[in-house]
Amino acid sequence: MSNSTEATFLRLINEHKGILYKASRIYADSIEDREDLQQEIMIQLWKSYQTFKGNSEFSTWMYRVAINTAITFLKKEKQRANHHTDTPHHFEFQNEEYNPSKDKQLEVFYKAVQELKPLEKAIIFYFMEGLSHKEIGNNMGLSEGNARVKLNRTKDKIQHIIKKSGYEF
Repeated sequence: MSNSTEATFLRLINEHKGILYKASRIYADSIEDREDLQQEIMIQLWKSYQTFKGNSEFSTWMYRVAINTAITFLKKEKQRANHHTDTPHHFEFQNEEYNPSKDKQLEVFYKAVQELKPLEKAIIFYFMEGLSHKEIGNNMGLSEGNARVKLNRTKDKIQHIIKKSGYEF
């Protein structure tokens, strides 16, 4: 790929880097696993960028790649060999503006999210990104009504997990 393609890719990733942080925080518990998952998402985004046609928003495409990578990555995590592809080494971000450890409520929330099923994690991820019920449904192959019901059930489940842990908001 050309330098301009790479520059465009990096600019788009930088604009939407919150997706990386949230996806890794929802799907991975430890800092090391989150960093590994972010790197893996970056690799998959880079590998599939040439197939991105622009038919959807870049962020929508990035959500899909991030969630699919997270689910696959976690399934393979135990068996995967520790080797990297030929992805450029400068795909790293300093995420000093996003530090959930400073915020107890976020920590409690993310701890609860760890107990969700993969589909529920995806719904919460999309909800956190501000997607409408219709957009969540479209991304997940659900009707708008079904997405609304699943989101509400997932929110209730998170509240139940948090209450069970004894933490009060």
